[in-house]
Amino acid sequence: MIRLENVTTTFGQGQEKFTAVKDVSLEITAGSIHGIIGFSGAGKSTLLRNINLLQRPTAGQVFVDGTELTGLNESELRKQRHDIGMIFQHFNLLNNRTALQNVELNLKFAGVAKNERRKRALEALAIVDLADKANAYPGQLSGGQKQRISIARALVTEPKVLLCDEPTSAVDPRTTTSVLQYLSDINSSLGITTVIVTHEMNVIKAIADRVSVMEDGAVVEEFALSSLQEPGFEPVTPIGRYLISDEITLNRTSKPVSSAAHIARV
Repeated sequence: MIRLENVTTTFGQGQEKFTAVKDVSLEITAGSIHGIIGFSGAGKSTLLRNINLLQRPTAGQVFVDGTELTGLNESELRKQRHDIGMIFQHFNLLNNRTALQNVELNLKFAGVAKNERRKRALEALAIVDLADKANAYPGQLSGGQKQRISIARALVTEPKVLLCDEPTSAVDPRTTTSVLQYLSDINSSLGITTVIVTHEMNVIKAIADRVSVMEDGAVVEEFALSSLQEPGFEPVTPIGRYLISDEITLNRTSKPVSSAAHIARV
């Protein structure tokens, strides 16, 4: 469904040049949930935006459902993006529009007639159990409800691919479980290929079929989540082993800091 071939993305020029994604090749199976994980600055969000060309790669090719997006002009690309939904970290809802109007927006841009887009928007809200909030404004909704509205907005175009950029980082742990359950149910019932970028391994463990580990712009490891249940399995890279650990380890041998000095620094 999704294939990246030698994708590189560079920003700036000269001494300011920075390569966020380095020669990444990746294949994501249709109907799967694929996680991309790494620390902040690893390049994972840039790579996600390379998939729908919200960030066009400097080099390499991107294929979605057999179409090379990197070979399309802007008009052709806009049409292809109707098949690619996206969920953002901070919801990206318009505060002066109701939940229903926010969900309708992509259809409005696509030129869908008012009655049809209203019908499809209500259906999308029903999928995330928020049909009763159709006339509510974002300021009247909880963080979890806002994220579910953004999921409905992504689904309303009936996409084949759903890209999720840190979809749970702006909500509390209980809401995280709810959001992930909706994404899992949508994947199961609608068969939408889902890609989730996160720095939280517990999110990947809960929902993904496979995970790609990124470090310094490159994919350094990839494995099936089912492998974690196999006796003796462990990731081959230090970053991979660190990310799957559920433990927080502190250096207890470091020199104590006086409370006054600590407060001064804070």
